Amino acid sequence: MAIRLAQSLGTEIVSADSRQCYTGMSIGTAQPSAAELALVPHHFINCFSPAEPLSAADYEKLALAYLETIFRKSSYAVVCGGTGLYIKALCEGLDAMPPVDPLIEAQVNASYAREGMAWLQEAVAEADPAFYASGETSNPSRMLRALIFRLSTGESITAYQTGMKKERPFRTIKIGLELPRAELYSRINTRVDQMMQEGLLEEAQHLLPHRHLKNLNTVGYSELFAYFDHKLSLAEAVEQIKQHSRNYAKRQLTWFKKDQDFFWLQASDPYLHQKITAVLP
Repeated sequence: MAIRLAQSLGTEIVSADSRQCYTGMSIGTAQPSAAELALVPHHFINCFSPAEPLSAADYEKLALAYLETIFRKSSYAVVCGGTGLYIKALCEGLDAMPPVDPLIEAQVNASYAREGMAWLQEAVAEADPAFYASGETSNPSRMLRALIFRLSTGESITAYQTGMKKERPFRTIKIGLELPRAELYSRINTRVDQMMQEGLLEEAQHLLPHRHLKNLNTVGYSELFAYFDHKLSLAEAVEQIKQHSRNYAKRQLTWFKKDQDFFWLQASDPYLHQKITAVLP
């Protein structure tokens, strides 16, 4: 739908996916295909090494630059993707924060990769109870960020979260697509099977030497790394990918449903394109 919309508006797409930007991860992150990329110019797809630790603040700068270029040619740009913090960074800006210690960041990410979610929740609860009380206890990315910040600065990340929005030189229209939960979960399960058929196992095997990288600590790879470590059978790893993908989809919906600016439409609506264009100025 993003491609169809960009074509009808004569514009380009900026990805807001925190993993599709990395090379060598095309199957596991479901990057657009070569045929799709040929239909409409895309930005922030398959253009950075997984070793490059991009942050939401980095994305804010990059995406604003992409948009500035696009707006020289078109009155519209289409931003598509499911990384909520990246979309928030682009639309509203981020609070200024002191830098974190790269060594501490690497150590925390390695501990999480080794010990898992229960360890991370316990570590955050002990190190930053103020953040833990915010309710983000099922979001590993935000918990990792909070823990790394606390260990690096000695302060709670909540002390820097002002909630102030930056002014942007463009209007943002937010559109969310949803499906009945049963259909959504069925599609997720089917997509994981397709990814395995397309070579996800081989892709994960190729990335195995780099498993310590933060950007590979993600659904679709972590489970297969556990298979390579003989901690899971292949069938168990695939089932966990499906389960963790379903969990992530649920967290995405929870995140975006909190934003009252979204227009919510049914993804299966045969008049979806018309309904989207109807809300455009």
